[in-house]
Amino acid sequence: MTTTVGFIGLGSMGMPMASNLLAKGFAVQGFDVRGESVRVLEAAGGKGAPDAAAAADGADALVLMVVNAAQADAVLFTDGALEALPAGAAVILMATCPPAAVADLAGRVEAAGRRFVDAPVSGGMVGAVAGTLSIMAAADAGTVERVRPILAAMGDKVFHVGETPGQGAMVKTVNQLLCGVHIAVVAEAFALAAKAGVDLDILLEIMSGSSASSWMLKDRGPRMLEAEPGITSAVDIFVKDLGIVLEAGRDAKAALPLAAVAHQMFLATSGRGEGGMDDSQVIRSYHAVNGTAAGRC
Repeated sequence: MTTTVGFIGLGSMGMPMASNLLAKGFAVQGFDVRGESVRVLEAAGGKGAPDAAAAADGADALVLMVVNAAQADAVLFTDGALEALPAGAAVILMATCPPAAVADLAGRVEAAGRRFVDAPVSGGMVGAVAGTLSIMAAADAGTVERVRPILAAMGDKVFHVGETPGQGAMVKTVNQLLCGVHIAVVAEAFALAAKAGVDLDILLEIMSGSSASSWMLKDRGPRMLEAEPGITSAVDIFVKDLGIVLEAGRDAKAALPLAAVAHQMFLATSGRGEGGMDDSQVIRSYHAVNGTAAGRC
């Protein structure tokens, strides 16, 4: 029997994730507030749903690839998706959310007789399209194994990181701390070089092959040298995600000074109206502070 997956959130990552489920033989019934996204899903072979409750109706699992925990809460408890989801079916939350909020959602979902899998992802739009996402799943082992085929259709690295919902969100939080700080420190290094008149193309080539290299340097560095790079992940994503990092730090009473500074630089970029730009453009805030020119020297 074909497994039916409800899918809510057909954005730049959600749509290719839903498409990969279709390609692996799952029946997908999806909803997004943007009607055009629903029509794209239908063109790919999925079933468009008129609302969140219809997407969940009769599904074996409900994937939420929404913006934040507040949207997940609204979809499940205000828009009727949880009530429409059959008893015993699983809610799979794949958005980046604060660990405490995820734990709260899980408790309420499980109290309603449904299963809950905390399963945030890493890999961005590129990984979503290629089906190579890293998925950090937290739930009891039986539930994770039950939904593993669904997760494996969207990511080639599925990790069971803990038995308790919220632990997946914490792993993703740590991941975003490292990613955000790496991007910001690459921008800071480039800004220093620009201030000294160093050719940034040469600097990037040298640093990419040195002990200072990182995945973020090689991926975001070239885009920092472009005036208007394509968008793979927006500045505002890291405004949100580093905000989650700092919230988790407060909850754990853990000092996170580097994350705080990086958050301020992304926030400054967004505050100038550039939050929709590629996250590599946090370098614009460094150029603004240092009086250096954007782009190549």
